[in-house]
Amino acid sequence: MKTSDTNKMEEATTSQSPDQGARITRRLSNKERLRSFLQIFKRSDQVLVVIVADPDAMASGQAIKRLLSRRVEGVTIAHINDIKRLNNLAMKDLLKIPMQRLRGTKQDHYTKFVLVDSQPPHHPDLASIQYDAIIDHHPVTSGWEASFIDIRPEYGATASMLTEYLKAAKIKPTVALATALFYAIKVDTQNFTKKTTGSDVLCFQYLFKRINQQLLDKIETSDIRRSELKYFRIALENMKVSKKRIYAHLGRVGNPDILVVVADFFTHVHDIGWVIISGLYGEKLVVIFRCDGYKKDAGKLASRVFGKMGPAGGHRQSARAEIPFKDLPEAATRNFTTNTLHRLIIKYLK
Repeated sequence: MKTSDTNKMEEATTSQSPDQGARITRRLSNKERLRSFLQIFKRSDQVLVVIVADPDAMASGQAIKRLLSRRVEGVTIAHINDIKRLNNLAMKDLLKIPMQRLRGTKQDHYTKFVLVDSQPPHHPDLASIQYDAIIDHHPVTSGWEASFIDIRPEYGATASMLTEYLKAAKIKPTVALATALFYAIKVDTQNFTKKTTGSDVLCFQYLFKRINQQLLDKIETSDIRRSELKYFRIALENMKVSKKRIYAHLGRVGNPDILVVVADFFTHVHDIGWVIISGLYGEKLVVIFRCDGYKKDAGKLASRVFGKMGPAGGHRQSARAEIPFKDLPEAATRNFTTNTLHRLIIKYLK
């Protein structure tokens, strides 16, 4: 290996800020990234891979487990969130992705910590851990460090990045892992309707030859419980349409993922540029943003409206905010309705 390549890899495994780490790993080839990542670990390590469980995170976590399976003592995937969305449950069960809750996991049992498809500021439970490696495709945040950082916001899915790692390691994914990665890329790029890279397309094509189409179909069609059909009626009865935007507050929901399902449903309405759906879950107001991405940015809007109150942000076409209800303006907490949602957001839209 050339000396300059060695120096770049040594840089990539020295504790770095997010901006530094992202700049360094961008200069590396896929093989160099893989070497830099692997040299963090020792044979005796017990590795904890932390995720916010969704298709991209679950598939990426499973890919990390495969990459390290013969290099460390053990790898465990732990998720911080309840897995309630039926697609995600079907993916976990049908593709046999082993996971456990982070809460209740004895962290002192582990010697290395890896975060995939997220960054520490995205959730308080993530911020409580010092990570050795972070691999993600969301916009770069600040206020944390790690020995290895690979953040490429231009990618449509972290699963694409991990597919490149597997290819660089000359590891052919099993049918289950290939199907997981393929589905993750499909979901996070919204069938390539969102901005992606040529690398996403190449990884998608590579994985397609190895997937089980029947398993994929079963995962994709499991998305609504019969008990959740009532929320479509509530949304239709309470929605407000204004300037090619649909707003709807669904009241208290048993599962916040139904807000995503309803929001995605409304994106099919002709001549609608924005869909903003909210609901109360636990002690939080959860708001889902969808837009067509043309001269619009859902992530920026979510951050502008709710960023000072709690976690809020996302991508150009899709975003989410989860705000403690008590932290909303006092007037909003008295009787939250679709009109309240509209008033909170309208002043931030041109």
